[in-house]
Amino acid sequence: MVKKNVDMGSSLSYHQYPSSGKITVIPSKPCQSVQDLSLAYTPGVAQPCLEIHKDSLNVYKYTSKGNLVAVISNGTAVLGLGDIGPLAGKPVMEGKAVLFKRFANIDAFDIEIDEKDPVKLVDIIASLEPTFGGINLEDIKAPECFHVEQELIKRMSIPLMHDDQHGTAIVAGAALINALVVAKKKIERVNVVFSGAGAAAIACARFFIELGVRRENITLVDSKGVVSSQRVHELSFEKKEFMKHTNLVTLADALVGADVFVGVSKGNVLTPVMVRSMAPSPIVFAMANPIPEIAYDVAVKEVADVIMATGRSDYPNQVNNVLGFPYVFRAALDVRAKAITPLMKIAAAKGLAMLARSSVPREVEKIYGRGFTFGREYLIPKPLDSRILWKITPLIAKAAMDGGVATRPIEDFDAYTASLKKMSVRLKKGKF
Repeated sequence: MVKKNVDMGSSLSYHQYPSSGKITVIPSKPCQSVQDLSLAYTPGVAQPCLEIHKDSLNVYKYTSKGNLVAVISNGTAVLGLGDIGPLAGKPVMEGKAVLFKRFANIDAFDIEIDEKDPVKLVDIIASLEPTFGGINLEDIKAPECFHVEQELIKRMSIPLMHDDQHGTAIVAGAALINALVVAKKKIERVNVVFSGAGAAAIACARFFIELGVRRENITLVDSKGVVSSQRVHELSFEKKEFMKHTNLVTLADALVGADVFVGVSKGNVLTPVMVRSMAPSPIVFAMANPIPEIAYDVAVKEVADVIMATGRSDYPNQVNNVLGFPYVFRAALDVRAKAITPLMKIAAAKGLAMLARSSVPREVEKIYGRGFTFGREYLIPKPLDSRILWKITPLIAKAAMDGGVATRPIEDFDAYTASLKKMSVRLKKGKF
């Protein structure tokens, strides 16, 4: 297997040259002549202002709001780097904006906010609603992230999602669906152990329940051990949701006989002995990045029947949020959804799972330099598979309509799918 390592020099050069950063603003209308200038700004700009004042929905007709997403963070939980602050987190948010554009042709502005108080943070973000068609929250630490997201959902009427929670859950959910197919196990019967009890773990656990895992079959393990009733006085509200009445104490205790391990914690906390103690055909999602809870090479060498996924691109089955968030927001913006619902997330996960079971186009195999067949080493589609845009997005859009949150329903899904297919061709060529 070819490993693709990124050295520090290459990374810094990429971000600095030929101009600093990864995003820029390019006008979508000409502004070369006197006439152009008078239309772009005064006096011509007054006309759309008055039309929007008469009917607020005209903002979608005369401005970019309908295709504009804010990528917002306060820098308190950036990647695996921790609380490095909003300024140091800016490269990540710019990167997210690049992915929105590259994979779903969505314009995105990164907004880094220097505020840790969740109440004040909510007020700041909520005040931005007139500008944006959607809000992508990013790298806000737990448990504050839960409060921030829930309060914003209550206050805002545009689609909003904390991607560390729900993007991870969608893609991990798709991988789980297909891993269970490979393992020949029923979702309602499997026991799932989480290493980590932060934003991603809680969201994945909740989503797995939506997919069919039984709540009583889920065990959370944080840095202090199993989340049990013996620790009730020290647990957050979100952890209490998954608190178990058990004598199990350690991760090793919890994994005996377990079917699924989901790692959203830190590197090297899972040993081969622990994996061998699990049920036959153990499913191991070691998603800590850049160092997984157990190395892929170690796991597959020590446990022959393991079904493995990580958060890394240099191993099979990368659980990568880019398989989810661009298409969820593309669909949400296209139907002008008031919110992102569980039905939409389920549609995304099930759609990704089904796509991975279909034949992979030669052009995708050429990009990655190898062939793919559904199974132990190919559970979810590859990020550069352009079919995701036009095969998965319509499913999410329909789920938004079925859930009653779409304010501009799609009337002709064949035409909509065709337009997305044309968009995917342009995006592959770098034509935005």
